[in-house]
Amino acid sequence: MSLDKNAIAEQIAADIPPGSYVNLGIGQPTLVADHLAAGSGVVLHTENGMLNMGPAAAGDEVDPDLINAGKIPVTELPGSAYFHHADSFAMMRGGHLDVCVLGAFQVSAGGDLANWHTGEPDAIPAVGGAMDLAIGARSVYVMMTLFTKDGSAKLVPSCTYPLTGVGCVDRVYTDLATFLITGDGVVVRDTFGISFDELASRLDVPLLRP
Repeated sequence: MSLDKNAIAEQIAADIPPGSYVNLGIGQPTLVADHLAAGSGVVLHTENGMLNMGPAAAGDEVDPDLINAGKIPVTELPGSAYFHHADSFAMMRGGHLDVCVLGAFQVSAGGDLANWHTGEPDAIPAVGGAMDLAIGARSVYVMMTLFTKDGSAKLVPSCTYPLTGVGCVDRVYTDLATFLITGDGVVVRDTFGISFDELASRLDVPLLRP
């Protein structure tokens, strides 16, 4: 059975090393915050100026002044800190983040990332801090569906959309499989509701077994 977005987020949360400093990109990656195990020591950073962000807020927890970069109400954990936007970007650009989790329009077999613009004339570009995160974080995880609504693959031999970063992606988490981008090629670590052979037949990217 393929994974829904919460199940993908749970997979990612389980793979983040304990004690890591992590940024979760706007959109589906923010769901990872809701699946981190208590006591993991993972510290979440948000580019609008918060460290040690907690899960999404609900009900009486909602404070309109306490939001993440995607404007979603969040909670704060003990020891949370707040700082200027410029300081937040200095953390991102300075190599102080262990992991970032980003969405994507496309990821290439070589780990190139395209996630800020489809290149269409009427599309609204939304780069935000993605370029800073893609080159600043020690590891880049991508969370996305493997295929678009029209069936086009998002894991491709080379990106056709404007690039966010070159050779920066380490792992790709999707609804049908988890991929490791390595120096030897794209390794299929896990599959969900699809066989390796069927997956290989639907992608133009050569795939390796674990």
